[in-house]
Amino acid sequence: METESARLKIFSGNANPELAREIGAYLGVPLGAAKVSRFSDGEISIAIDESVRGEDVFVIQPTCEPVNDNLMELLILIDALRRASAWRITAVVPYYGYARQERKTRARDPISAKLVANLITAAGADRVLTMDLHAAAIQGFFDIPVDHLTAVPILADYFNSKGFDRAIVVSPDLGGVTRARNFAERIGAEIAIIDKRRPAPNVAEIMNLIGDVKNKTVIMIDDLIDTAGTICQGAGALMEHGARAVYACCTHPVLSGPALERLAAAPLQEVVVCNTIPVPESKEMARLRRLSVAPLLGEAIIRIHKDLSVSKLFD
Repeated sequence: METESARLKIFSGNANPELAREIGAYLGVPLGAAKVSRFSDGEISIAIDESVRGEDVFVIQPTCEPVNDNLMELLILIDALRRASAWRITAVVPYYGYARQERKTRARDPISAKLVANLITAAGADRVLTMDLHAAAIQGFFDIPVDHLTAVPILADYFNSKGFDRAIVVSPDLGGVTRARNFAERIGAEIAIIDKRRPAPNVAEIMNLIGDVKNKTVIMIDDLIDTAGTICQGAGALMEHGARAVYACCTHPVLSGPALERLAAAPLQEVVVCNTIPVPESKEMARLRRLSVAPLLGEAIIRIHKDLSVSKLFD
């Protein structure tokens, strides 16, 4: 079947229905009729209440907290749509869970990011659309096409609107240097790097600062903020090195464990995040600013549907 004759349809699980509705509004496409519920023992029940035969279907479901429930919803939704004879199924996973387990750091470690890629492919997805993977190499774990978007242009537009006169972009670790450089180029700033090591998961230890932040407005950028240890320790170290003010930004606001308490106590002017992951009312805080990725994902969905270049979004 040709793409032109396949209608675009959008379905969503329970992970981030607000984002799915925003994307649908951008596209002018209503969310597909689907019921995602639970049996009494906790098993996931899916019912697709409209025909998808021969259609181009996009399933919007980040695998955020509760990670395993949302992952299973995604897999079962894909399976249901495949068995209902959808022409093409694209898994739109704004936040890809298990991405931090993408390599073996010790003997007998799993590579869970690869396992999740296998599961999504086995469920019946034809392609994947995601944002700011923890490691770009995860794209290679899939044997189906992956469109990897970044929220850097959205974050850069926001900070450009603030008009800082002496800004510097800081990567909180060596692995994020490419992201920081891309961001810095978009706002016309220099970069600095925090050299840290992790003695254990979710434990960060600041080692050295590479670059000069004295009397400058610092913008730290990362792919996600989880327990906020890296960001908060980094903010403290930057202020000790003479920074004028520190802002933090990321794509995915995981915000687990002691994150809120740490962010509230840290010397941060603002924490800017995207809505790839919903932030419940219990995690709201005065300094938290959310930006929407719906237009970016919506434009990518249009381009995939019409077989146009997705990379043009970043020219």
